[in-house]
Amino acid sequence: MRASCPSPAQELLEYWLGELDAEREHALEEHLFACAACSARLAALVDLGAAIRRELLAGRCAFVTSAPFIRRLKEAGFHVREYAPPAGGSVDCTVTPDDDFVVAYLEAPLGGVERLDLVIDDSTSGKQRANDVAFDAGGVVAVTSTAYLRTLRHSQMRVRLVAVQGVNERVIGDYTFNHYPST
Repeated sequence: MRASCPSPAQELLEYWLGELDAEREHALEEHLFACAACSARLAALVDLGAAIRRELLAGRCAFVTSAPFIRRLKEAGFHVREYAPPAGGSVDCTVTPDDDFVVAYLEAPLGGVERLDLVIDDSTSGKQRANDVAFDAGGVVAVTSTAYLRTLRHSQMRVRLVAVQGVNERVIGDYTFNHYPST
């Protein structure tokens, strides 16, 4: 088996993550030793991964993820502050200096939903919309930037899950977070 040139980014990523079978891994390694361009592409992927990791661990990223990913963070020793407001409800929340991540579990009936957007109306920074976020049938797991939360005084953030089908939109869940600075 020969590796293609240029090696597809997906194959390089699978190699970096150790997800290739032995035959594909061997073929790609032989290619990487001989091809400076593909080796440079792999190095760029590794550098990008390191930069994302630094930003993530510094709390400068907000993202949507999965419950198993949050479990792995906790198992790795990270301090995760978690909130699970009911749909249509609100929750008082904060972030402390010890918190590495702040997570919101937004439960909603999402069976049959093909595209889901997350709409945020923050009393401090205004409206934002994340289109086509990842979800499972039970809801969304959202991680907010701890760096941003630490800058806030008392504020309110309203989050809506919006099902999108063509030009039609339907609010599936509405959640309010009442943020208070830690004492």
